[in-house]
Amino acid sequence: MSKEVIDSHLLKVLHTLLIESSVSRTATLLGQSQPTVSVALRKLRQMTGDPLLVRSGSRMIPTAHALTLIDPAAQALNSISAILNPTTTFNPATTNRTFRIGSPDYLDVFFVPAVVDVFHTEAPHAKIEFKHLMMVDGGYEHGLESGFLDLVIGNWRTPAEHLHLQPLCQDELVCLMREGHPIKPGRLTKPVYQEAEHLAVTTYNTNAWGTIDVELARNGLSRTVTTTLPYFGMAPYVLVRSNLLFTTTRTLATHYTQLLPLRIEPIPGEPQALTYYQLWHDRTHRSAAAAWLRRLVGKVAKELGE
Repeated sequence: MSKEVIDSHLLKVLHTLLIESSVSRTATLLGQSQPTVSVALRKLRQMTGDPLLVRSGSRMIPTAHALTLIDPAAQALNSISAILNPTTTFNPATTNRTFRIGSPDYLDVFFVPAVVDVFHTEAPHAKIEFKHLMMVDGGYEHGLESGFLDLVIGNWRTPAEHLHLQPLCQDELVCLMREGHPIKPGRLTKPVYQEAEHLAVTTYNTNAWGTIDVELARNGLSRTVTTTLPYFGMAPYVLVRSNLLFTTTRTLATHYTQLLPLRIEPIPGEPQALTYYQLWHDRTHRSAAAAWLRRLVGKVAKELGE
């Protein structure tokens, strides 16, 4: 990394770029022109020796090194802000407010329990409610805009452009099937995968081309879904009694292989990793309570990824 000193302006541009993953949104939020932000990005790339943002399809995503810079940059900016703009503090130990998080149920078995544990440790008098994204009237965007939701967690490739976004962690797609499945270990080739019958779960996204199908298409794969379920928690139990295949994340699949006679097979080819994000609206961007909740979720994600 360059020994050149980074000033508070570049630090703010760096943090906003990594959170928003967009030069245009960063320019809008900071009240600058896109060329000005592009020049700052080039300078930051030279200073860090890393591209920071790389293209993935139609959007930009942070590099692995860039993800490690988000927390230090945020801490530095918070320290500067605390000096220049003292604000009302928030004390989680004494608050009794209710926080609401929207999340898909594939996070229920490993992420949500960890968040609940840390939440009640830090805020013993507060309440936390998790809302399934399919149950939020008007969708998760409306939930955040109206204040019904404080935060939304998911793994979209293209989340809503007008929302703030922070990468949390990454996972990969794998195929889950029963132990005695006719497809033998190591034999899940592209033709076998595409000829098999698949199980899928309906998500908040009504578009037939959901996250998984988009990733499969990137890898030249398609699947024939013959069974659809409303919840991820049902899928492993259906797999045990069928020859269906279930494409899901490794973390979720690994959890159920420890409980049921199931096994994991790699997806044919080299599918790209999925990134989990937390999203929030500008209306809570400067809220001390909401910022605490985001830090808590980020802390849990980091610890689970270690």
